[in-house]
Amino acid sequence: MAIVTSMDENLRDVRALIGRYIERTVLQKLTDDPASLVASGKMLRSRLIFNVGPAAGVPHTTLVHAAAAVEMVHGASLLHDDVIDGGYLRRGAPTFWVERGIPGAILIGDMLLFKAVEVMCDAENGRLVPLLVKLTGEVCDAESEQELLLRGKAPSWDNVVNIARRKTGALFAFAAGACAGANTALKSTLVESGYAVGTAYQLADDILDANGTEDVSGKSLGSDEARGKTAVGALSVREQVGAVSYIDTLCRQAEGALLGYPAIHEAWRCFMDADMRPALRKHVAVPAK
Repeated sequence: MAIVTSMDENLRDVRALIGRYIERTVLQKLTDDPASLVASGKMLRSRLIFNVGPAAGVPHTTLVHAAAAVEMVHGASLLHDDVIDGGYLRRGAPTFWVERGIPGAILIGDMLLFKAVEVMCDAENGRLVPLLVKLTGEVCDAESEQELLLRGKAPSWDNVVNIARRKTGALFAFAAGACAGANTALKSTLVESGYAVGTAYQLADDILDANGTEDVSGKSLGSDEARGKTAVGALSVREQVGAVSYIDTLCRQAEGALLGYPAIHEAWRCFMDADMRPALRKHVAVPAK
């Protein structure tokens, strides 16, 4: 009989695995809890994995490795983003670069990226490594385009959505794709659904950056406008209102695409209701269903 573990137990497994992979790095000498640097937030990508993966029969070990890898990549991206944006607060505490310096934040971020690849090399003979490398590269490409080509230029709706899809949607796409096992058709559908909810989450985060408060969000805000970034806050009021509606549309599309896989669809719906929609509502008013 399969052993059913709670979400809290699953996330503890992820943190423990991250800890084992970085315990012999410099991070272990910098903090008593190195995993907290990359797995102390909402862990939405991991929550997606542990909701959907079991419904597809993916081995628990694979899911833990995939979740650990995606959290490490996400953590690396936050370390670098905080340096680029000058963010001084994250999750209610000073950011890593504020405490350890800009070079340290860049170097630790780089190290985490390669440790994430190592984590996935050790699951199912590296089967998911190409997907992780491809989609992490997409994140880097989008960030580079946003900074080097689009910053300071008049934004368009298409550019804002495209950057959101690649910058944040790509890691949700990896999390979803890791839940497909060997089913290539399901993998393609899950990857696209992951892109959709990741895009929705980034658009909501853009709105939070433009209109939220640091006391509530626990992180530095206003960097998009200050640095002339291609984001929702730089669009017209009409387009910003449209973004709220589009966020809900993306969430519905992601769910609807999985109707042909009833067990997967139900697991995805549970993730959306328990984790994603509540997270979106903290950023912006999004319909419940």
